[in-house]
Amino acid sequence: MADVFKALADPTRRTILDELRERDDQTLFELCGRLTMKHGLSSSRQAISQHLDVLEEAGLVTTRREGRYKYHRLDTSPLRAIVERWPLTDQE
Repeated sequence: MADVFKALADPTRRTILDELRERDDQTLFELCGRLTMKHGLSSSRQAISQHLDVLEEAGLVTTRREGRYKYHRLDTSPLRAIVERWPLTDQE
């Protein structure tokens, strides 16, 4: 669970997750373009790749290879452990 919190602590990684939530199965090139155009993030492809590695290690991103392309997909299942540990409550 510590890996998940570490991964979510960085605003760039949260933005990457938002982009994958909006549109799954993106390559690094696609993600970099969307992050630049929609969010004004001018991080290098290497920096975004490192962020994706952290997200993958935390289990929040899965990848699949198709030829020479690597596609990234959001996986929210690690977040379930957090919600199970600290259930959401209805507040009025």
